[in-house]
Amino acid sequence: MTLKPLSDRVVVTMVEVEETTKSGIILTASAKEKPQVAEVIAVGPGAMQDGKLVPMTVKVGDKVITSKYSGTEIKLDGKDYIVVSQSDILAIVE
Repeated sequence: MTLKPLSDRVVVTMVEVEETTKSGIILTASAKEKPQVAEVIAVGPGAMQDGKLVPMTVKVGDKVITSKYSGTEIKLDGKDYIVVSQSDILAIVE
């Protein structure tokens, strides 16, 4: 099963970031804040505004920073995804 987002929606999956302190201690998931860096899995066609299609800024494979508590979390085929609006994406990580 695949996800095909509609309008200006974007499907992302959170990137697991292993954090190590300066002294070499690896932080567990419970000790870390919710990660905000995600990888774009699928992109909708864009939103209609004033009768014109507004193109999407992000593309599949981009690493992005999302708003902290944005989107709708879903689980499909044992994997976790988040569907966010393009406006919930704050930056593209290069």
